Amino acid sequence: MIKRLFGLKLAVVIAFAVPLSAGAQDKKLESFTISYASVSGTRGPLWIAKDLGLFEKYGLDGNLIYISSGVTSVNALLGGSVDIIAASGSSAIGAAARGAPIAIIASLGHISYKLIANPNIKSVQDLKGKIIGSSRIGAGSDFALQRLMPKLGLVPGKDVQLLATGVSESDRRMLMMIHGKIDATLGTEDNLLQLGSRGMKFNVLADLYDAGVYTTGSDIATSRQLIKTRPRQLKAFIMAVTEGTAIGRSNKDLTMRIYRKYMKIEDQKLLESMHKNYLLGSIPQRPFPNEEAIQNDIEDLSSSLPHLKGKKAAEFLDLSLLKSLDDEGFFKRFPGK
Repeated sequence: MIKRLFGLKLAVVIAFAVPLSAGAQDKKLESFTISYASVSGTRGPLWIAKDLGLFEKYGLDGNLIYISSGVTSVNALLGGSVDIIAASGSSAIGAAARGAPIAIIASLGHISYKLIANPNIKSVQDLKGKIIGSSRIGAGSDFALQRLMPKLGLVPGKDVQLLATGVSESDRRMLMMIHGKIDATLGTEDNLLQLGSRGMKFNVLADLYDAGVYTTGSDIATSRQLIKTRPRQLKAFIMAVTEGTAIGRSNKDLTMRIYRKYMKIEDQKLLESMHKNYLLGSIPQRPFPNEEAIQNDIEDLSSSLPHLKGKKAAEFLDLSLLKSLDDEGFFKRFPGK
């Protein structure tokens, strides 16, 4: 009986780990390059799809590359160097508003940001006169802070100074805070565990999601031309990522192994936290974009791009591929939100 159970368990693991069918192997794979703009837990489904051969399963030779800026990612997309980008929705929206023929087609969810401050800052009111660090002007973290401050009763430029540090990685900005170069910044639950494990002290002053500040941390965008000419390949990408999310949700050990590989993290508690906060938390099983978060980005960008005023999220989305997969019943194979 024990041997039979072991054999069954082994067969399940093999089914997940080697999803490539013989038929798929015989077909010529189509090259597809996907960029992602940060090395964070939101990228888990991409890494899982890559490592388990899910891109190949659906007929793609998926090539993942890291481009550390959403703006640079958009430029690479427009230049034809990449086919799909995973970056903040604001990057795609800003480019589309300037006439770039791109659209958001899916999402890997939001970034669960928290406002974190040095230990001597114990309340929101203590932030007055202090410096809060974002990444870059016009980046997702910058807009998130711009939206958060009024909700906390603070006026940027008057009560607090928002400083564009030029550092896109939230863990590096938190180290800047610890070293006294800024007083507060946005970080994730994982950042808190990382700093706490090193004995570093800090205070959490606000949770952006709880405060009603919704971010587009990892939206999937591509060119409108590609949507017209290569819809099958784009659907294959979405299918691979969707299955990657489902496998990541159901297999914590596998997810932790992949996070360990791509993020160079060894701390077991941190890896478990990442599985919980991303695969079981912010990453949706059905990769539909959050239209409210996209609408927030439009309103943020309208201050520098006045012709965006009055625009709706639907104008920057193309959900035809997701709706087609939904109609075909694909998402029913992977239950969950």
